[in-house]
Amino acid sequence: MTNITPRTLFEKLWDAHIVRAESAATPAVLYADLHLVHEVTSAQAFTELRERGLRVRAPYRTIATMDHSTPTTFGGFAALPVRDAGTGARFAQVEQLARNCEEFGVPLLALGDDRRGIVHVIGPELGLTQPGMTVVCGDSHTSTHGAFGALAFGIGTSQVAHVLATQCLLQTKPKTLEVRIDGQLSRGVSAKDVILAVCARLGVGGATGHVIEYTGEVIRALSMEERMTVCNMSIEAGARAGMIAPDDTTFEYLEGRPHAARGQAWDAAVATWRTLTIDDGAHFDRTVVIGGNTLAPMITYGTNPGMGMSITDAVPNPDRLDDRSERENAERALRYMGLVAGQPLAGTPVDVVFFGSCTNARISDLRDAASVLRGRHVAAGVRALVVPGSQQVKRQAELEGLDRIFIEAGAEWRESGCSMCIAMNGDQLRPGQLAVSTSNRNFEGRQGTGGRTLLASPLSAAAAAVTGYITDPRTLMEATS
Repeated sequence: MTNITPRTLFEKLWDAHIVRAESAATPAVLYADLHLVHEVTSAQAFTELRERGLRVRAPYRTIATMDHSTPTTFGGFAALPVRDAGTGARFAQVEQLARNCEEFGVPLLALGDDRRGIVHVIGPELGLTQPGMTVVCGDSHTSTHGAFGALAFGIGTSQVAHVLATQCLLQTKPKTLEVRIDGQLSRGVSAKDVILAVCARLGVGGATGHVIEYTGEVIRALSMEERMTVCNMSIEAGARAGMIAPDDTTFEYLEGRPHAARGQAWDAAVATWRTLTIDDGAHFDRTVVIGGNTLAPMITYGTNPGMGMSITDAVPNPDRLDDRSERENAERALRYMGLVAGQPLAGTPVDVVFFGSCTNARISDLRDAASVLRGRHVAAGVRALVVPGSQQVKRQAELEGLDRIFIEAGAEWRESGCSMCIAMNGDQLRPGQLAVSTSNRNFEGRQGTGGRTLLASPLSAAAAAVTGYITDPRTLMEATS
């Protein structure tokens, strides 16, 4: 009998998509099952194809949407400030994507399409993202799709052109990292808190060169939308991708979606997907274990997602860091954020609260936020923006009356898009403003020049919105239970 080496989920997908194996001289050639495209990173790639006389190899494995630079105000680009120097450039990006897709035969979900939304929200909700796939996109948070048992990662502009032309790309095989979350989460602790805790544990470079496979009781108990939140921020710990093996939760989410198989083809697909497990005895290069019972609502305090802490703790002291460069970075971060080591973060006044992004703008995220905002009002002097992850999410929220809860609480209810997550469309912080954001990055100026960002869950963001300062959401949840 032939001995079969036990494999991780990543290894199974890697082996299944190799066109040419890696050698000492060259990377592997990997096949891409699904290529997601948006307006910001694709223009140069299409130009390269045009200049070289190349066509798109597999338009049926490619889909484009408009999300990064699109306006979320009602009235579209016409509603943006006329003196905003970037308005014309952003509109040009959108127009160029439409022309490129028409010329090269790429399906496009344009501004008026009711299926449009953030690329990492619409892929799953349309059933485009499926277990066993390789998924690529010119966006670092492509790791979101790994929640379905897919190998999904972001690629650069030159790689976008390569995939458009060949449906393949060059890759060096990453190492494997198991992050196991055991136990159970307490009330008020969400998937966003889980991944912020992982980033705080690993640091921004702790998973560099690895693909993370998330395992454990906590992960299995998460919904698909929660799993997407976890995988989405894998890149913030330096990982190439994040993955969760598919199970019945995965299959129930996908069944009946527009691009999912039907009938016997569906049954055959599920039978195949059930083989996408981590084999007993499979070896990971590293394993990190975190107790779910120990986790509390998390929030960042610095200028990268790894600078995270429990919302009830004091701001960490940089002097406790042994590494000089880490200590200096932490000191600089606190100066930029205007925070003092050793002082509680809870009670810090906030200016803006942003609900949105490919991390936390799905319907379950909006339900969480609304559960805290219901019957309350946004604090005086605080601006709150609620931006659904897709038009489908927006319609569902309006069907459930969530939009009325937000509006009556004094929040702004917007059209779908990336919005303030990347601040490319007029939604941005003013210099010095402090925001609690459900997005994925808190770099200096990420949400607007001079703006300061604290990353948190929808529950924690909603708590900050109604109190006007950093607040443990459990205190408000207890008041309404």
